Amino acid sequence: MTPPLRLGSFTPSVLLRVARRLGRLDREVVETLVPSSPAQFRTLLDGGYDAVLTSPDNVLAYRWSPVNPLGVNAPVEIVAAIDRGMGLALYGSARKGARFAVDVPGSGFAFAMYALAESLGLARDDYEIVTLGSTPNRLQALLAGECDATMLNAGNELHAEAAGFRPLARTPEVCGPYLGAVLAALEPGPVTWLADALTTTAAEIVAGQHDDIVIVEAVDALGLPQPLAVRFLDRLRSPEDGLVADGKVDRAALETLVGLRRRFGPALDGDPLAAALE
Repeated sequence: MTPPLRLGSFTPSVLLRVARRLGRLDREVVETLVPSSPAQFRTLLDGGYDAVLTSPDNVLAYRWSPVNPLGVNAPVEIVAAIDRGMGLALYGSARKGARFAVDVPGSGFAFAMYALAESLGLARDDYEIVTLGSTPNRLQALLAGECDATMLNAGNELHAEAAGFRPLARTPEVCGPYLGAVLAALEPGPVTWLADALTTTAAEIVAGQHDDIVIVEAVDALGLPQPLAVRFLDRLRSPEDGLVADGKVDRAALETLVGLRRRFGPALDGDPLAAALE
């Protein structure tokens, strides 16, 4: 019997669930939600996951940067581009002295947040950084008043908007083109079938197919009421920050990510990130 593919992700993947409903998965996929990106990559490197749905900046950090939260490098590869941010924006109250929540301070969404905060006139020393882990965790912290602002996307931002929050600045407008999520693995070969299934499903959703299935799965996986699930469907189809229909990483988006890490990430000897653009 073929063992299930073990997948680590931050927010439940509606795309994965739609692909499963359509019979696209060649074997069982067990999705586990991770508390943070260091925890996700620690498990991946230890062999606990076969693949991850993650920020492409994590691939930059753990493949090419000698300074990352785990202090190790590994040949992690992007197998497919999944989305361009899915509504990634800064929510809450942006003011001097505010507490801005991040997964970890040296991560891709944090770098985007620093750029968005700058666009609002806030320098890095104008606000406090608090480390609160994954996007669903940060949503709950924002709703509970445990932080003043944070980056939200992938349906989490819709819950925030339903609670009265509005985007203060949006990633595509400040640091686009952007790439929000990718499928990555240490050994791409065994997960290429999953990349194909997700990419085929993404292309069909963008083309206007499977509306009812997407809405049902968004309600079930993300806890969205139907009107918000319809908005989530619209987000999936957005050419600005929705699904990547062909699964390809475009150079312009990769240059954005490398540029943000060079600007806001730890100082490095030489330019090891240049290899990511070759």
